[in-house]
Amino acid sequence: MQTTKRGWKSWVGLLLFLVLAFLAASPGALFPPGAWYASLQPPFYAPPNWIFGPVWTLLYIGIAVSGWLVWRRRGLQTREMGLWAMQLLLNALWTPLFFGLNWLGVALVEMALLWLAILVCTRAFWNVSRPASVLLMPYLVWVSFAWLLNAGFWWLNR
Repeated sequence: MQTTKRGWKSWVGLLLFLVLAFLAASPGALFPPGAWYASLQPPFYAPPNWIFGPVWTLLYIGIAVSGWLVWRRRGLQTREMGLWAMQLLLNALWTPLFFGLNWLGVALVEMALLWLAILVCTRAFWNVSRPASVLLMPYLVWVSFAWLLNAGFWWLNR
């Protein structure tokens, strides 16, 4: 069912999708890296810490716009929106596991599930809105790198 939303409701929808996406980032404020993280041996390919904020900001904007584009076409109660919500929930869960509980191995497994959820969501979005799907692709690439980074931290600090 194609239900393209237009006008002010569409812009309010975009704002809500942005809020939801950035809510997934909020555990970062509750569980900052801190001294524990600074004490870890980083893998040689770890980027400087300052890069994470700008990269994740752009990714969260892409995640929000992607969900909004699919919502405009299909509405809220769809398989695609369920997949979008699932990947966002898994995204939010990683930070407390890694930085809050210091469970590097559990966070690594959880991030593999996140990667799979993003892949499934990206594929499902392709059938509804190719721009929405393309907006998730940098996120998938970054989470692929983040998984390797998490694996490196886990391996070096077991």
